[in-house]
Amino acid sequence: MSSTPFPSGTILGYPRIGRRRELKKAVESYWAGRSSLDDLETAAAELRAVTRTRLAGLGLGRDDSAIPETFSFYDQVLDAAVAVGAIPARFERLREADGSIGLPAYFTIARGEGDDAPLEMTKWFDSNYHYLVPEIGPDTVFTLSSDRIVREFEEAKAAGFLTRPSIVGPVTFLLLSKAADDAGAAFSPIERLDDLLPVYVELLERLALAGAEWVQLDEPGLVNESITVPRDQQLAALERAYAVLGAVAGRPQLFVAAPYGSLDDALPVLAASTVDAIGLDLVRGSLPTGLDDAAVSALATKTLVAGVVDGHNVWRGDLAGAFAAAEGVRALSPNVSVSTSTSLQHVPHDVADESLLDARLVSWLAFADQKVEQVVALARGIRDGGSAIEAELAAATAALADRADAPGVRDGAVRARLADLDDSAFSRGSYAERLAAQDAALDLPPLPTTTIGSFPQTGEIRRARAQLLKGDIDEAAYLELMRDEIRRVVDLQEEIGLDVIVHGEPERNDMVQYFAENLDGFEVTQNGWVQSYGSRCTRPSILWGDVSRPAPITVDWSVFTQSLTEKPVKGMLTGPVTILAWSFVRDDQPLGETARQVALALRDEIADLESAGIGVIQVDEPALRELLPLKNADHADYLDWSVGSFRLATAGVEAKTQIHTHLCYSEFGVVIDAIQNLDADVTSIEAARSRMEVVDDLQSSGFDHGIGPGVYDIHSPRVPSVDEVRSLLEKAVAAIPERQVWVNPDCGLKTRGYDETVASLRNILEATRAVRAQLADA
Repeated sequence: MSSTPFPSGTILGYPRIGRRRELKKAVESYWAGRSSLDDLETAAAELRAVTRTRLAGLGLGRDDSAIPETFSFYDQVLDAAVAVGAIPARFERLREADGSIGLPAYFTIARGEGDDAPLEMTKWFDSNYHYLVPEIGPDTVFTLSSDRIVREFEEAKAAGFLTRPSIVGPVTFLLLSKAADDAGAAFSPIERLDDLLPVYVELLERLALAGAEWVQLDEPGLVNESITVPRDQQLAALERAYAVLGAVAGRPQLFVAAPYGSLDDALPVLAASTVDAIGLDLVRGSLPTGLDDAAVSALATKTLVAGVVDGHNVWRGDLAGAFAAAEGVRALSPNVSVSTSTSLQHVPHDVADESLLDARLVSWLAFADQKVEQVVALARGIRDGGSAIEAELAAATAALADRADAPGVRDGAVRARLADLDDSAFSRGSYAERLAAQDAALDLPPLPTTTIGSFPQTGEIRRARAQLLKGDIDEAAYLELMRDEIRRVVDLQEEIGLDVIVHGEPERNDMVQYFAENLDGFEVTQNGWVQSYGSRCTRPSILWGDVSRPAPITVDWSVFTQSLTEKPVKGMLTGPVTILAWSFVRDDQPLGETARQVALALRDEIADLESAGIGVIQVDEPALRELLPLKNADHADYLDWSVGSFRLATAGVEAKTQIHTHLCYSEFGVVIDAIQNLDADVTSIEAARSRMEVVDDLQSSGFDHGIGPGVYDIHSPRVPSVDEVRSLLEKAVAAIPERQVWVNPDCGLKTRGYDETVASLRNILEATRAVRAQLADA
């Protein structure tokens, strides 16, 4: 085993998409057949090289393992699954002759092909990043099937960098996996740990031969109390895993990182192991207390990596407080390093790229590059004493004070309105009365059909938006182009036969940014891209002050759409929890207080839609499960304010106005009561990629409102067949009363192309008619 000290400052990961989304463009070009596999590999290698050089330039060491290798073509969990050969049987045909899994196969597993569905997708802890869920069964064969992690380390070494290879740790890998469909009800993937560990051993041996001094094993599964594997099994698996890995002869030193919360009772287990460094998230978590003498003694022999720079948000923050927290770790070990709390994949590259943001706001912000600089400064303070970084600490403290006093951060009128609310603002009355009024007003058939809201954003739409921003066309010309697109989308829905019509949202760049641009208290970025999943990137808005709505936002678009059809038109809004989840939100007050401000702004918009004659209004909350705290003790408070903010936004309408909501890509069973408590008349929910798993939770919970379990996985380019959709619908109506069931895709259609969208919607309608006929004959 090597004995090189852990670097005094590091990060857990860095954005991998490129400052101008170079990876997204290269991957999508390859998918479209416009470039070769060699072209893609070259572009990725260039991006990795730029990243290493940039991090070294910001102050991380070139030769001390301070720079982590966290690049991914699509997803870090998929990377681990492919590395250990844990791919579903339906994709075994994609292996190379030598048993390896190449990049074309990797993308097919992520995106699906023909009748072979991709891996399920869900949220990565409490972030807006999505990971692909490995499928593990009793017969899954684990074997080293990709040495990409070794090759990328060797690539860095050849360029003069001694970096730190990184991979999802074995315990978290199995905790985040799902049982394969044929595994049996009693099987849990964690049972396969002893079969998986030899592959990790082989990987460590290969990395040691390549010259790696340190390897980072990410084990955030250990901080998440929502994982269903009993805790004693988790801790036993942790002890077993690191006993085996720690015993590898000549291995690199092991750094186990556990971001997103406190390790709690897992920390003594790691302390007793032979791992060499342990990462502590001191932003979402805290220093451990109540440790026994054995754990205290063991920790004193480890390097403790203090995650004191927030990797999850963009605020410059309290640098003096971060320094004090890092210094506090010395009470546990004399060997202290400084890091970010999480990977920086959750934040944009560089605030210096934002030339249009107000300079005062910029002074309050820190994107990835600025957070690296903070880590470097704090590491210097830990090495040389606080006096060495007095200037940096003072500047950050001054920025905090300036932010607190800035106009707009607190708005007296907004706060007075919130103070005047009473219980009646959060309640709509009985669902039974509403259901009767809506049935009479809307007169919809059984299994009513609709979409989630957005239709494909074509090149023409994006060009028109760009032309408007550049001044090449005026507002009137742009509006007419958008109206033309809405006419086309409405005609298409009428021709296909959908029952509730949407306008397709051509005018919206993003479901959160669009509202942020029209609400006070927000700013939007030019280049603040972060990865959501695969090649999909978003630009989270920055919520910096008190929120209010200066004018109606969506009403004119909905009224225009309703003028084109006799069918009900659904007004489309993004809910308060999702607006918070998919923005960088102020950290100077409780989230619940900010959510209520957003809810009041949406309440005003809903009132104006209803007054304009829009009888169906959808308030999307796909992030409701996403923000659920990882610690059980925090659930009640979160569910109280999150559900309350949705009800505050929607409770002002009449009984006949039908309120919809939408949730996607999460494990819904743990929040099924909260979904009921939202009291939406209809909830559409992801179900296609998970093959209707959610209907069992809905049935057992007694959920009695309208429900639209998705029948079309829009995160894959596959077109579901009529038989596939019909099978999903039949499973839904077998578990849920027919009167409750709606038919819809899993999510919005913005990222899909028109050919696949139209084909899929036609198949959905054909399958729906067939199931309606079955129900009528029953």
